[in-house]
Amino acid sequence: MPRARLLTRSAALVGSLALLPLLAACGGAEGGGAADAKASETSSAPVAGVVAPAKVEVIAALTGCTAEIRIEADELREGQCKTKQGNYRITTFPAEKYKLTWLEAASVYGGTYLVGPQWAVGAKTEVLEKLRAKIGGTVQSTRGLGPGTPTPSAS
Repeated sequence: MPRARLLTRSAALVGSLALLPLLAACGGAEGGGAADAKASETSSAPVAGVVAPAKVEVIAALTGCTAEIRIEADELREGQCKTKQGNYRITTFPAEKYKLTWLEAASVYGGTYLVGPQWAVGAKTEVLEKLRAKIGGTVQSTRGLGPGTPTPSAS
């Protein structure tokens, strides 16, 4: 069941990224919008001296892992790592705009991510803090809108 949920989430995120050209064409030029309005928290803990480059294999190597590539698409690449420090997913993007769209789509599910330029790592917070010392980035938490989350009533 968890594997099916992960596959469903991955498919939803890839599908969301496929819609990116339409969203970009319809987006306004002014600041603000959904990305600014979403609720998130960031960690202000010290970061590594260097922020990792946006390549799954390089980020994985910096964390002591050889990533198993799970998704290979034009908009993103995703690798799975299973190490003694924990399990985590490394997702890289060819441009920052794809990462921002991915994070906005992922916020529906909630979660905590270590985010850097053109990459994001998803894992439990304690794992992300260990990884942050090695690859830099900012820890960001998002709220989910899944089952159990109250929805506005229609009145």
